[in-house]
Amino acid sequence: MPGVTRRRPQRAPPIGMVQPNRLLRALSAADYAALLPDLRRVAISAGQPISEPLERSRQVYFPETAVFSLIIVMADGAAVEAATVGNEGMAGLSPYLGTGVMNTRCLVQIAGDAQRIAASALIRVIAASPAVGVVLRRYTQAFINQLAQSVACNRLHTIDQRCARWLLMTHDRVGGGDAFDLTQEFLSYMLGVRREAVSGASHALQEQGIIRYRRGHLSVVDRPALERAACECYAATRDDYGRLFG
Repeated sequence: MPGVTRRRPQRAPPIGMVQPNRLLRALSAADYAALLPDLRRVAISAGQPISEPLERSRQVYFPETAVFSLIIVMADGAAVEAATVGNEGMAGLSPYLGTGVMNTRCLVQIAGDAQRIAASALIRVIAASPAVGVVLRRYTQAFINQLAQSVACNRLHTIDQRCARWLLMTHDRVGGGDAFDLTQEFLSYMLGVRREAVSGASHALQEQGIIRYRRGHLSVVDRPALERAACECYAATRDDYGRLFG
């Protein structure tokens, strides 16, 4: 069952402390201070729905340790992940883009913390500070590049390579540590295949001693080997976000 967002009394980390979300960290101190009164840290549970297709987004999330999935749901109920959003970005681009809605379902893939702000408050800050809009445009470009890379990856690379890529992307976003919860259902969304194929790909990585995976709990045992098992798309997306944040 989806969890309930729990609002915590503290706000975002004071200026001067390390900001877990890289996109917020890319803002100037003055621009971050302008957002600060409206930011709230929330703890969110795995499987929690954030928005539905064509539903107007009223909240924007800047993940810290939580990881979000943007999922396309077909008419027959089949679903596939279009993108992963973690501490490199934000979930809720549509208000910034001026559309208010997207055709994806946004779910929490990995439980954790995020900074939440009302879409109206974010738009107000962007209007007052064009520099915030510049950072968000740069992020939007990197996000579009990620989508394009995923299209190529799904067409050209094997399921084992794609599984390694998605596990690396998730590992990068969970805020440290080598173990995290990841169900076969989400892995099937991420890879766009049936669970039987997911089991085969994860089993192959386990057989090589690269990961441990049992009952929805995954541990990365050999990160360098996992990188070698992945296709070139992982490094391409990682480097793209690296250029964004310098």
